[in-house]
Amino acid sequence: MTNKELFRLALAQSAEDLNCTPDDLTAQDNRLVFSAANDGARRYLKLPFDCDLVSYGGNVVASVSPALEEDVRRYLDLYPAGHSYRLFETPSIHLLSDILEPRGLKVCFMAEYFLPDVENLWAMDCSYRMRWLGPEDFRELYRPEWSNALCADRKHLDVLGLGAYDGEDLIGLAACSADCDTMWQIGVDVLPAYRRQGVASALTSRLALEILKLDRVPFYCAAWSNIRSVRNAIRCGFRPAWVELTAKSAAYVAELNQPEKG
Repeated sequence: MTNKELFRLALAQSAEDLNCTPDDLTAQDNRLVFSAANDGARRYLKLPFDCDLVSYGGNVVASVSPALEEDVRRYLDLYPAGHSYRLFETPSIHLLSDILEPRGLKVCFMAEYFLPDVENLWAMDCSYRMRWLGPEDFRELYRPEWSNALCADRKHLDVLGLGAYDGEDLIGLAACSADCDTMWQIGVDVLPAYRRQGVASALTSRLALEILKLDRVPFYCAAWSNIRSVRNAIRCGFRPAWVELTAKSAAYVAELNQPEKG
């Protein structure tokens, strides 16, 4: 696939997720649409959204419940396309929080998504043996140290992985989930003692290339504050593609903020 084809498929998938058209995501103005359940959406999304904002760098598309239409439309009007990145900055988000709070909602997830630049993606090396893994190999690996690579809550989506081994010990793992028909998401973990040795980039780059061979789009997600993860994405040839902000119920956010047990 070319970079243009990868971008087109990503736009099409975001349109499925948001209940809009690909043209909405590249328009010259911000757009608001009503969220709806959609069989073609990423399989882990809880639809319909109350409020979800996506930008591919030009404008912002807001996918919302009808109850929030007027308030979120006014929010979008704060910054027109071309300056709409400011809708994802903290000063503006305080205003969005004020809109959401009476509805029992809070800003929850904020993430940056990356697509590979196929002209800068190659199989990187590390000093450890690597081995391909499948779902049958994952059964004993749903543990905290591999929680970025594998997701215990949706094991059925984890389809392919690449492990790095020191002897017989697994010390790094990149795996991907079949989040939708066309796009597979990569996650990676490396044990602390083995970091900064090129393990993550070797695993990520090779898994991305394998996904492309399978005629799927590899994509990578990171919190903007996760510098280590963002650096790995860029080192492997991934480039920023879109950003997304999602509101959730205040109860859900409070649950996420509970301290981990043990």
